[in-house]
Amino acid sequence: MVLSAEEIQRAVRAALAEDIGPGDVTTLATLPESATTCAVMAAREPLVLAGLPFAETAFCELDPNLLIASHAADGSHCPTGQVLLRVTGSARSILTAERVALNFVQRISGVATLTAQFAEQVKGTRAKILDTRKTTPGWRRFEKYAVKCGGGQNHRVGLYDQVLIKDNHLAALRHEQPNAIAAAVQRARAAYPELKVEVEADTLEQVRQAVQAHADIILLDNMSLDELRAAVALVGGRAQTEASGGVTLQTVRAIAETGVDFISVGAITHSARAVDIALDFHTTTA
Repeated sequence: MVLSAEEIQRAVRAALAEDIGPGDVTTLATLPESATTCAVMAAREPLVLAGLPFAETAFCELDPNLLIASHAADGSHCPTGQVLLRVTGSARSILTAERVALNFVQRISGVATLTAQFAEQVKGTRAKILDTRKTTPGWRRFEKYAVKCGGGQNHRVGLYDQVLIKDNHLAALRHEQPNAIAAAVQRARAAYPELKVEVEADTLEQVRQAVQAHADIILLDNMSLDELRAAVALVGGRAQTEASGGVTLQTVRAIAETGVDFISVGAITHSARAVDIALDFHTTTA
């Protein structure tokens, strides 16, 4: 997942317009136009950085005369106290852009940091951490970018770039012969031959049907560890396997050790907390 400068700029402009409205009344009322400062953005806890270009863009959009120096790069593992960004220039401009800049980098870094924690737990196994479509509306590309920064992998971006036949698709095809999975896979191959086809399986019988239908990936949904091991053995390398459902930092290692290829974790996007990052003024002159 690569973000373009244009999409970052669009998001930042919308956020600035939302926050500033007709004007930053507090800053305009209290600070003289001539006031200048040097502000430092720093990590207040260990984190994996993601989204720094959003912060840079926020300051540049508000005031192209600000001097901005980056001291870390997206994907960096930053300790407490690490300086991320230094901004020098108009105190009014820096104050007005501050919250938008922090909102982006705190939230996007939060996804990267949580992803890195999951990725660390599965080190030494074959399993890779995948994201899901459980993302903030309008922020999917940003959050999936953060997942990559944190050492995870992107699953499908949306409904258009991979076939994923889920339980409700199969329920709607329950009367098809020889079975719903075979019918669904056959139709998917015919309609979109260039795309990978994944099938969700809740039981070992469905796993067997998905293998027989030549699915590329089999999603093992909410299976116990014993069921996951049995499913991996049943697949026998004829398809890739993905475990999903209620995965936590406490359970992900045991799931990875069953031999699955992927583990999808909705929590890394829908439940990641914003990390603690500060922007502090070091000097101010009128």
